Amino acid sequence: MNRSELVENIAEATSQTKKDVDDVLNQMMESIKSAVASGDEVKLPGFGSFKRTDRKARTGRNPQTGEAIQIAASKGVKFTAGAGFKSAVS
Repeated sequence: MNRSELVENIAEATSQTKKDVDDVLNQMMESIKSAVASGDEVKLPGFGSFKRTDRKARTGRNPQTGEAIQIAASKGVKFTAGAGFKSAVS
């Protein structure tokens, strides 16, 4: 399912316009991104949680030459599915 299909499904299920649903979806994603970027964890009970992760700097290898290279520290995002989500999938 892509974004437009998701918007259409929600609009049909809630009798809202696609534009209203799209606006809410945009705001929800912006709120999650902003919260996670500032270091907060976003928990949606029954669905899952989003949190920022920190990766330490490390030494890696160039697969073509075998040469050691330094990989810089970075930040990532982790999504953990909630119990309700997991049970719906399995």
